[in-house]
Amino acid sequence: MSEPFNNWRHMFKLDPNKYITEADLKAVCQSGTDAIMIGGTDDVTLDDVINLLARVRQYPIPCLLEVSNLSSITPGFDHYLIPTVLNSGHKQWMIDLHHQAVKTYGDWIDWDELFMEGYIMLNPASKAYQYTNATAVNTEDVVAYARLIEHLMPLPIMYLEYSGIYGDSALVKRVSHELEKTVLVYGGGIETAEQAKEMAAHAQIIVVGDVIYRDINRAIDTVEAVKQVEQ
Repeated sequence: MSEPFNNWRHMFKLDPNKYITEADLKAVCQSGTDAIMIGGTDDVTLDDVINLLARVRQYPIPCLLEVSNLSSITPGFDHYLIPTVLNSGHKQWMIDLHHQAVKTYGDWIDWDELFMEGYIMLNPASKAYQYTNATAVNTEDVVAYARLIEHLMPLPIMYLEYSGIYGDSALVKRVSHELEKTVLVYGGGIETAEQAKEMAAHAQIIVVGDVIYRDINRAIDTVEAVKQVEQ
């Protein structure tokens, strides 16, 4: 169910609304990371997505689109990640937008390319948390979501999203014990190799994003760090 992610450990996330030099893009794509995810929250446009996709396609690496709005979807990606924000206070972020997308484009969708992500937003200060009208959760809530995602829904991916801050490794560890078929993905605030190792000890895949635009060398160091970790 979780293929093709079963053997992945590290992904870089590139924001189509942020500038990256050709040299830094080459470093990211040739770093040994397992895949490039393209996605963002603010001002994600079709033109920017297509431009970044074309640049990444210079390199032989899987490229995924994490869909943030219907207007920026384009063919050409290996896979499409579809978030459903389970702790949103508005059901549009859980199912309504997805229903509208299928109603509009259902005849053309290749279902084998789509993978649903059960998102839990965990940083109240982040734009993504506020944009999706997320609600506060505690450890017991997150564990319950993990059990729902693993047993009742079920979904191929559970994404713990701290979006801009480094998260609680104890919570990530706790959640990891609940998942067998579902892949646990962690994203948020990873700035160093040590942080990458800590989260990779519990999450199957870590996502590294913002540090790419501040310190490309530290970003690249996270790839090798993750390879040293056994789960």
